[in-house]
Amino acid sequence: MPEVERKPKITASRKLLLKSLMLAKAKECWELEHEEREAEKARYLAERIPTLQTRGLSLSALQDLCRELHAKVEVVDEERYDIEAKCLHNTREIKDLKLKVLDLRGKFKRPPLRRVRVSADAMLRALLGSKHKVSMDLRANLKSVKKEDTEKERPVEVGDWRKNVEAMSGMEGRKKMFDAAKSPTSQ
Repeated sequence: MPEVERKPKITASRKLLLKSLMLAKAKECWELEHEEREAEKARYLAERIPTLQTRGLSLSALQDLCRELHAKVEVVDEERYDIEAKCLHNTREIKDLKLKVLDLRGKFKRPPLRRVRVSADAMLRALLGSKHKVSMDLRANLKSVKKEDTEKERPVEVGDWRKNVEAMSGMEGRKKMFDAAKSPTSQ
């Protein structure tokens, strides 16, 4: 079944018109937000800073006012300096943490591991360094088993194998096997 080309639901001119309308609305919202910020700033400054009344003040009163303003400016500068120092410290710490995260994430490709044959002594020397003085012989602690003892435990019957096969054939042989298997448990 041949594929039929789909027609877009919105034409290109309609899409362009909608895009331009959206951009105009975004610009309008941004300007409104900017004006609100400026009004908020002006309101805050009007609350915090009273208007200066310098008319009709004597020279000594003006000097006192200047000293008072300089003291307030010094306090504000100290606060600003403290805040700047905190910000610099925080940005430095953030930068260090970002570097640590990059290191932990592991941007680097891990090399393929190769099998290395290492003896137990060499491994202990690598792990413990100069503290490792005793050589470790793993085979020394194994129990030694003599072959002669194991052979004596199992008695070997040597006989004619053909007689054994003939004796076991038929029902008589099976009865002997059944009796032989039954007799050790009954004792």
